[in-house]
Amino acid sequence: MRRLKIIIAIICVAHVLGMVPFAVYPTLIPTLQIEWGASNTEIGWVAGIYFGGYLLGVFILVPLTDRIDARAIYLSSMALTVLAALGFAFLNNGVTTASIWRFLQGLGLAGTYMPGLKALVDAVPDRIQSRTVAVYTMCFGVGVAVSFLVAGLLTNYLSWQWNFAASSVGALLAFALALLFLPKSSPLRCDEKFHLLPDLKPVFKNRKAIGFSIAYSVHNMELFVFRSWTVTFLVFAMAERDSNPIANHWNPAFIVACATLLAQPFSVIVNEIAGRLNRVKVILSVMGLAALSGIALGFSSQLPMIIIVALVCLYAILSISDSASISSAVIKSADARLRGTTMAVHTLIGFVGAFIGPIIFGIVLDLAGGSDNPNAWGLAFVAMAILMVIGPVAILKMSNSEPA
Repeated sequence: MRRLKIIIAIICVAHVLGMVPFAVYPTLIPTLQIEWGASNTEIGWVAGIYFGGYLLGVFILVPLTDRIDARAIYLSSMALTVLAALGFAFLNNGVTTASIWRFLQGLGLAGTYMPGLKALVDAVPDRIQSRTVAVYTMCFGVGVAVSFLVAGLLTNYLSWQWNFAASSVGALLAFALALLFLPKSSPLRCDEKFHLLPDLKPVFKNRKAIGFSIAYSVHNMELFVFRSWTVTFLVFAMAERDSNPIANHWNPAFIVACATLLAQPFSVIVNEIAGRLNRVKVILSVMGLAALSGIALGFSSQLPMIIIVALVCLYAILSISDSASISSAVIKSADARLRGTTMAVHTLIGFVGAFIGPIIFGIVLDLAGGSDNPNAWGLAFVAMAILMVIGPVAILKMSNSEPA
């Protein structure tokens, strides 16, 4: 058991390192938007297309973990992550080419995130599966925080091209760790005839799992709006404070990195609470509070920076807190023989929200007056809060409010 725990820890470290390229683009949006002369909608598109690649990868790659070794998928996808980061750095001249490289980065993430989790879940006993899921999914957020931190730090020393290139080193280290330590998985259905596209009908018949997956979609819509747009929001909020020497010491990427890192334990904590209480009620409560905190943040740009930073931290905590609880509910609801495919459908539905959220946010921002308008930011966050209602409705209608 001790050796297994060490392996889990190492793969979690690899997961964090593989995420280093993730937040380079959101960190550099203010610079890239000026250089490309791009609208908020275009910037939102480049942010969202990352998850378009992720969705395609999930649809094709994650179900394959029921049939072939997840480790091979993980290693191939991490290599793609390295190449895509380098491509964005040196073969990129605007929104179109940036979209291609971000799409491939998302494809790489799809082949590492859930396949890595599948390999770990297959290797651990049932009694620690939920905890393994919680810790591993928490590391996604830790990786995001580390990515913001590294990208924000390197912005002071490197051009945006070399910032992206430097991020590929993290993915390369992740590849090496996985090559040495990621357990091989044993497919459960390798005796059946192979099909590239999986049969998803049995999974969609599991209404309880699908209800939680729909909630995961709007959860991700909110979460990745936070991760895609908060640095730019903070740059805007600070723009009118140039004469304030205290405000000049705030670093937007560092704020988001710290808020993201601070938030990560709450996913595990809330998952533990949900396991002891009614999971549905806990998830619904967190989703409601997250929506309200987002609205408060959106209309806070004229408030003192200390209040804005506090709201960023609160929003970061609430927008991540239900992540492990929702994913654990889906896994608990899944047929063991279809766990990989169920996880694929869960991720596929979930990251539709991650794909469209940043795009919708950018569209609303443009329609409401642009990123220089304080009210436009508030209305964009209100739009996200309204869409969040879909999650609770799906859970209540499809899970019958039963504890998961």
